[in-house]
Amino acid sequence: MDGLLKPVLGNIDLTPLIKRVTFKLHETYDTPVRSVEQPPYQVTETGWGEFEIIIKIHFHGGSELGINEKNFQIFHALKLHPYNPQAPPRENGEVYSVLFDELVFQEPTEAVFEILTSKPLNLLPYKLTDPEKRDQEFLRTDESDEIARMDVYIAKVKDEIEKQRNEYKELEQQKLALLQ
Repeated sequence: MDGLLKPVLGNIDLTPLIKRVTFKLHETYDTPVRSVEQPPYQVTETGWGEFEIIIKIHFHGGSELGINEKNFQIFHALKLHPYNPQAPPRENGEVYSVLFDELVFQEPTEAVFEILTSKPLNLLPYKLTDPEKRDQEFLRTDESDEIARMDVYIAKVKDEIEKQRNEYKELEQQKLALLQ
């Protein structure tokens, strides 16, 4: 397992903002809470199974830096098996469990805004930089695919809510009939 925090594209450097990154691993690991204060912000361990890693980004504070950002927390469901079971296994046995998450800076200070806008926008690419690393990169189509999957699940949840609501109404009617 290699827990790593990095930008989608390497052109935005947030290290001036980041004080440290804390990784909370499964409690069965020795010292499950690891704090990394220098890039690369990563933790390497071996293991098996699935568990949630909590990644907390701590920002520098204080008026001397002009930074007033709150800590940011990411919950990553680590899966130490391939997402796609049909994909051929890697020769070295590595499995990639990659999560895309966005840091949203609400009303950043001028100093933070300067850091964030000092380089071109960090947009998701349209094409892979390396087709061999498909499971390690994100594309704009990934984002739209995820939205489509979420729409399907939202529709399923709405259908289930409607079904439960109808069953509840029917049971209420049966209850009233029994009371009369």
